[in-house]
Amino acid sequence: MAAFRATMVCMSAVLATAVAAGLGLPASAQVLNPGANGNGLILQNDLQALQNRVQRQQFQQQQQQYRAQDRVIVQQPPPVVPQVRPSCQTQIIGSTAVSTCR
Repeated sequence: MAAFRATMVCMSAVLATAVAAGLGLPASAQVLNPGANGNGLILQNDLQALQNRVQRQQFQQQQQQYRAQDRVIVQQPPPVVPQVRPSCQTQIIGSTAVSTCR
């Protein structure tokens, strides 16, 4: 049991180093000290599962950041629409504009 804990501590340190450096270990990573009774395959699968979990968490965090950016609503001023009254007429008399509305 002590050998298993030592191996798990070693694997955790390797995984933490790889994540901190921003490097992913290859999927075919081998454990140097597999222990007895075929625990090497189990430990390798555990390491792969941990890597997958870290990658999934990073992906989810990035997606949350993207969603937060998409939620930012930029307030735009309302468009200026000229209003024209069809019943009004503008007449130019000399240099003066005269409007007659009915």
